[in-house]
Amino acid sequence: MKGAHFLLTLAVLAFATSIASAYDPSPLQDFCVAVDDPQKALFVNGNFCQDPKLAKAEDFFFSGLNVPRDTNNPVGSNVTQLNVDKIPGLNTLGITLVRIDYAPYGQNPPHTHPRGSEILVVVEGTLYVGFVTSNQDGNRLFTKVLKEGDVFVFPIGMIHFQFNPGHAPAVAFAGLSSQNAGTITIANSVLGSNPSIDPDVLARAFRVEKNAIDQLQKQFWYDNN
Repeated sequence: MKGAHFLLTLAVLAFATSIASAYDPSPLQDFCVAVDDPQKALFVNGNFCQDPKLAKAEDFFFSGLNVPRDTNNPVGSNVTQLNVDKIPGLNTLGITLVRIDYAPYGQNPPHTHPRGSEILVVVEGTLYVGFVTSNQDGNRLFTKVLKEGDVFVFPIGMIHFQFNPGHAPAVAFAGLSSQNAGTITIANSVLGSNPSIDPDVLARAFRVEKNAIDQLQKQFWYDNN
């Protein structure tokens, strides 16, 4: 019987491996329109790969993440992403590092990363953070006040935010499980799209008067990334 169980285990593992290897790589851009003409192809899933023989230490290096960023902007925060665009050696490795600077009462507005989960650690100041679950899970809100050294996780695709409730600046670092996790800031995307979403659609969605939507769409929605 032990031999039969061992063979069954091998069969299950082999089957699972075959299924896993059948999956496509996770997308690293918002969309990828298929083309038949190779002359019109720009890249595949983010970037081409360089010949490994040409790689150098600088391809895996970045300096200056210790330098505070300017938070004098409408949202009071500045996000510095070290993704594959900044460190070419990250290509295909599936990770990104982020520094976020917050002015007093500054925020990283509600947003989502469609291609990566995020783990955040506070290194200076205090942050009020949270995320909202999907419609399927009842749009539950999970929040926490974080002090220096505290860590919080934002699951992939969940709308989340950070707010600095203190009188002093705050700094956090975050890791994301993608070399290009993407960022969709909710207000910017819904109210500042190009071209604008029909205000009648948004008025009905938010259950407000159309003139309220018109006023919001006329505002400048700042991107802190």
